[in-house]
Amino acid sequence: MSSVSPHDQWDVHLLPSAADKSFLVTGGNAGIGYFVAEQLAGTGAVVVLGSRDRERALAAMASIRSRIPGARLRHVSLDLADLASVRAVVDGLGLDRLDAVVNNAGVAIDEPPRRTTRDGHELMFAVNHLGHVALTRELAPLLSAAPAARIVTVGSFAARSEHLDPDDFQTLRDYRPGRAYGRSKLAQMAFAFELDRRLRAVGSTVLSVVAHPGGALDSLTPPRAGVHAVTRGSRLRGLAPGLLLQGKDRGAWPIVRAVLDTRVRGGQMWGPRAFGLRGAPRLESVRAHMTDPAIAGRLWDTSCDWAGVEPHLTLL
Repeated sequence: MSSVSPHDQWDVHLLPSAADKSFLVTGGNAGIGYFVAEQLAGTGAVVVLGSRDRERALAAMASIRSRIPGARLRHVSLDLADLASVRAVVDGLGLDRLDAVVNNAGVAIDEPPRRTTRDGHELMFAVNHLGHVALTRELAPLLSAAPAARIVTVGSFAARSEHLDPDDFQTLRDYRPGRAYGRSKLAQMAFAFELDRRLRAVGSTVLSVVAHPGGALDSLTPPRAGVHAVTRGSRLRGLAPGLLLQGKDRGAWPIVRAVLDTRVRGGQMWGPRAFGLRGAPRLESVRAHMTDPAIAGRLWDTSCDWAGVEPHLTLL
């Protein structure tokens, strides 16, 4: 795996053209996903916002077009908590190829009790991880049709302090919302690294890359009409955290680079430059607990089983 010099030149405000490409951003109607979609739209690419809420997606598209006239945007209905509905996404895209999918959408629950989906899976694990496993599998033919497609998984700083229990991936024991969220994000990241290893083993041109936004807060995020409002109180609350953290617009930078930079390689992880919390995007080292082969193998087989997808890579 080649690396990128820490002194390389990548201008987050001057992105390369991607006018001949198409990208899907899950959860592209809000938060980090919105800013990923906005920045990618500025490259001239077709950007599809995957969202279960059509009205919020339309509001996000209107906001992007107000800043980028002529932006090429689409919406596809996507509910990652409903595995059956994920299988209909490809038909709704109306594309003959896909150059990247950004697996960004997620849910965080602040309070107990533990919640489950209609399929019986813990909600955060299901939406953040299993839904994306199913989606990526469904997108395989479109990704394979692109010359060098990318699967960009949005990780989280929260995953650094968590560990996966192969006998309890969905936190049936010792459930706490923060712990379950961190584990769901770690599962996403570990699966993405294992996915790239398997893609390389079969000689695929598709890359699997991980990127994370660092410390990205609403209170430090610029306003967007119909998407994100900023009040005087929220600005004041952001003053102290702003010394170490950043807004979601900047949190999108490592993810956008993972999509666009031709020097990015599969199996890499990208994050903010300053302590992994804020700043321009840089290549990061991958921690050992994210790539443990025994846990990754168990996670792969179990996740494919629960998501109802074939574990063997035949299409990517």
